[in-house]
Amino acid sequence: MSNSDRQKTVAKPEGIANTQPHHPKSFYDESFPMSKEYKSTLPDMQNADKTQIRGANVPIMQVGMHNFKLPLKFITAECEVRELQASVTGTVSLAADCKGINMSRIMRTFYLYKDRLFTPDLLEEILRKLKSQLSTSRARIKISFSYPILQKSLRSGLEGWQYYDCSYEGMIDDLDRFRKIVRFDFVYSSACPCSAELGEHARINRDIYCIPHSQRSKARVSVEVKNGASISIEDLHAHCLAALKTETQVMVKREDEQAFAELNGAYVKFVEDAARLLYAELAADKRIDDFEIACIHLESLHSHDAISVICKGKPGGFSADMSHFADMIC
Repeated sequence: MSNSDRQKTVAKPEGIANTQPHHPKSFYDESFPMSKEYKSTLPDMQNADKTQIRGANVPIMQVGMHNFKLPLKFITAECEVRELQASVTGTVSLAADCKGINMSRIMRTFYLYKDRLFTPDLLEEILRKLKSQLSTSRARIKISFSYPILQKSLRSGLEGWQYYDCSYEGMIDDLDRFRKIVRFDFVYSSACPCSAELGEHARINRDIYCIPHSQRSKARVSVEVKNGASISIEDLHAHCLAALKTETQVMVKREDEQAFAELNGAYVKFVEDAARLLYAELAADKRIDDFEIACIHLESLHSHDAISVICKGKPGGFSADMSHFADMIC
């Protein structure tokens, strides 16, 4: 008899249980019936007792979901409907003594509105629904999307689609006060006034040909719209174009490139100039209750960037404390 055969025939002493581990089936049952009775037995850890809270039992100001995507409908200033891919961030507040939130309920609540036309005003309806569904005191939503506007070339008559990074943001507090904010990114060219003057000095005094330095730049305008008022993406684009003039181009032939060189020569600007020009433009729009402007010039002369931030100065409003400039690089 072999050793293996002897091992098979050796009886286990009485009182010693079978120590072989139990292995559940590795199987997905596509036909498993989900009954109400079975569903009621599923554990719900997020609604566990406060004794299950790990760490400090304190409120959380924002908890929720970031970057869930779906196509949404937006309306243009000409009342045309455009369906665009949107990225949504939704958060609510969580009180002390509460373990967590039902996170999927944020997405499920948002999906109730997926076929509606999205405007900043619709966010108030969604936020009130979120507060009700999640039994919370505060909620906020941010919808980010890339918005196309048809741009005509400077002189050749060609047209091309320019895309703008935008977002609608809504917030509702524990007193049910609603705020709506529209953010808009505008990419432009900034020719340096100092470099232009130094180049002219070299030409006049030494007959030296110079090219002033210029660079791709971006302005991010954030506007809080007054209750009862509305402002379109096209309106914000028009404000930026009126203030800065030198928007980057889509369709360019030689005559357009020459025109763009002339345009930059006519509207040289420091980053400080850009912020103040936009301030003057936005401050004149009575629909805008508050605003913040951040500009970045991606310097071609320096190995660093030039930045500026300005706000309207409304008490309790924007505070120009922006510091995350890396995501403005274009």
